[in-house]
Amino acid sequence: MAAPVLPNFGAGEAAPLYERVKRHMSEAILVGEWPPGMVLPNETVLAQGFGIAVGTVRRAMSDLVAEGLLSRRRKTGTVVTGRTPHHSLRFFFQYFRLHRADGSLVRSTSQFLNIAARPATAEEAERLQIATGGIVAIHRIRHADGRPVMHDKLLLAEERVPGLPRDTEMLPALLYLYLLEQFGIRISAVREQITADLASDEDIALLGLNGREAVLTIDEVAYDQAGVPTILGWHRATTAAHTYVNEVR
Repeated sequence: MAAPVLPNFGAGEAAPLYERVKRHMSEAILVGEWPPGMVLPNETVLAQGFGIAVGTVRRAMSDLVAEGLLSRRRKTGTVVTGRTPHHSLRFFFQYFRLHRADGSLVRSTSQFLNIAARPATAEEAERLQIATGGIVAIHRIRHADGRPVMHDKLLLAEERVPGLPRDTEMLPALLYLYLLEQFGIRISAVREQITADLASDEDIALLGLNGREAVLTIDEVAYDQAGVPTILGWHRATTAAHTYVNEVR
């Protein structure tokens, strides 16, 4: 099997090297770039590839072993497990919560339909705990296994995300990690209300449904490290070929 392609972390963003390496490795595993059974190069080779110290790589790999993404095997080395990880809030925003029917992870892609700034309604301002002001509204579709499976509507207080791109082509796929890196907003708790509904006209059009099929609906509030409501989210998904899995510890 070919050796993994590694970014050089010797220079770049201000996030700690350990966190950047850990994030890169976990993302490569979760999206299937590093498949189950893949034997990773040893720590020295990885450190050279990343352009960092061996100790930094060792710390990241030890965490990923503890989280279930990697396994150390005598005589073989460090191997990608292929198991669903022991989820934390870090993984909550890195992997897609719709899994295949057999429980395996799927790789999802985001298609941003719209991003716009507008005045907050009284209800929105109250839920986000802001004075009357602007909010940023984002609408996107999530694709998995070649088909649209979920669409999301997200609201954020405009004052908390100054400089957030207003061009859908420039929005990052991992939006929540972007909020942490660019604005210091760390999501520390998420509250979801999950119900079932019949597909609306919008669901049928965006998800390619045949009619008023059942859809999964998720009303979500994400809170930052200070307990402040930061993101209001509404998700509507078809579970015809997928199941919803959310295990956060």
